[in-house]
Amino acid sequence: MTISVRKVATLGLLGAVLVGCGGGADSAGSVTPTAPAASPSPASAPASAKATGTAKPAAPGPKRAPAAPPTMAAGPQGRTPVYERRTGRSTEKTVALTFDADMTADQGPRAARGERFDNPELIATLRRLGVDATVFMTGRWAEEYPDQARSIGTDPRFEIANHSYSHYAFAEPCYGLPTVAGPDMAADVKRAFDSFRDAGAVNVVPYFRFPGGCYDDAALHALAPARVTAVQWDVVGGDAFAKDPDAVAEQVLSGVRPGSLVVLHCTRSAAPATERAIRRIVPELRSRGYRFVKVSELMRNG
Repeated sequence: MTISVRKVATLGLLGAVLVGCGGGADSAGSVTPTAPAASPSPASAPASAKATGTAKPAAPGPKRAPAAPPTMAAGPQGRTPVYERRTGRSTEKTVALTFDADMTADQGPRAARGERFDNPELIATLRRLGVDATVFMTGRWAEEYPDQARSIGTDPRFEIANHSYSHYAFAEPCYGLPTVAGPDMAADVKRAFDSFRDAGAVNVVPYFRFPGGCYDDAALHALAPARVTAVQWDVVGGDAFAKDPDAVAEQVLSGVRPGSLVVLHCTRSAAPATERAIRRIVPELRSRGYRFVKVSELMRNG
């Protein structure tokens, strides 16, 4: 069965596909769980120490390996699985704020002229407010801002997921984006993971967000060798090119439900209102009883 191209036709998405933000996974994004090591038993203390009653504190045992990020099983015929909020399935008041760090190869000259595709003030605000979040980063962004990619990707409050190498579409039509050829899709995703690794990021999860949210059956097949779980969203922040932070905040606040995934951006040049909107969104949702989680926790609990 052929799946038609999936899009989210919500206010602000057309602009959203043009902008962006500022380890247990291997270079292809797959994760192999590691069994935690057993803690040493007190009965294993040396006999001489027991006899004298002066036992020295036991040396610390091996650290437990961090839990592997949850993923979904492959779909029919090995298709890439797609994770999204299921209406009515979640009752716990958790919400995942996600930020797309978009940057295409042809924006390099603009960056060289001083245009900023990052937003360190937004990342600083998330830290100050104690918000866990997932950043869907393009490989090109990580190459342009490796210090920030490393800072985000080594902070336990954040995790980095894959948003392709250069924000080209994986299905067409998709808002006028150039398209990655089917045989190159898995390699494009791997190239992005390699960029995160080269920047020094370690909190990398095997999740992928289709640029523009556009995909079809052929893309799900072509992406299967990358061994990722595709992640969609149910709340569009509408922050792309928005100048009114209250309008962005209202759109998010009106759309969030238990278990929601919110898509926003953190680009100073193309989403300048996002940081100010977050200053309102976070306390308001907390006053409603919501807790902010990364996509990995939302998926694990769901």
